Amino acid sequence: MGASLHIVDLVKAYKANQPVLKGINLEIEGDGLTAVIGPSGTGKSTLLRCVNRLIEPTSGRILLKDEGDTVDLATVRGQALRKARRRIGMVFQEYNLVERLTVMENLLTGRLGFTSAFNAWRRRFEPSDIQYAHELLDTVGLGGFANQRADALSGGQRQRVGIARALMQRPQMLLADEPTSSLDPKTSVEIMELLLEQGRAQRIPVIVNIHDVELAKRYATRIVGMSGGNIVYDGDAQGLGPDVLKQIYGGESWLS
Repeated sequence: MGASLHIVDLVKAYKANQPVLKGINLEIEGDGLTAVIGPSGTGKSTLLRCVNRLIEPTSGRILLKDEGDTVDLATVRGQALRKARRRIGMVFQEYNLVERLTVMENLLTGRLGFTSAFNAWRRRFEPSDIQYAHELLDTVGLGGFANQRADALSGGQRQRVGIARALMQRPQMLLADEPTSSLDPKTSVEIMELLLEQGRAQRIPVIVNIHDVELAKRYATRIVGMSGGNIVYDGDAQGLGPDVLKQIYGGESWLS
């Protein structure tokens, strides 16, 4: 068994007494793909950004466990936080690539947390890291693009680079925040297939925040439905019927 995530009574309020997350309790383990669905503003992105501490939780615990080692991501600070973040790969909606750098240079930024500031400034990386980057480019279908500038890539290619960069960390968990929202339907399917495949290949949990319910049902081994800052569904695709979808999204005309 690899790493597991245990979220306990997680609350996030951007304004006093107006929580966006209202006491979330969630356990994720194994190498499956968990899709988090729900309407805009219900806290899906906030949940993922609390997990990797891009934003500060208001209260609660976020326990990342692996082989007897447990860290509370909600409370660590300083060097301990930087070390903990290395264990979690993140794929962003808008790719977050350095446009002027090559594909290879973008991938190697995934190793910045593992090298000295001096070597990072000189862009000196271990030969094993460079070899692994080439292997990942082959894995994501970009084997011939190592020296291509990021700003010359299509949206789908950029997201593949983003996935490979996250995997460069050799993470214990992979998070993806709306990874298909800017992509066409065909490319969206390819990206979801890649995330599912790499979760299994790396034997790590993958958590995807996604608006497309059909994609979630097609690729997720588990679906978490959120509404109003609460989890209102936690199960497989077969249980995601019209009544459940109405509970998550409200109304019913959009279902027809």
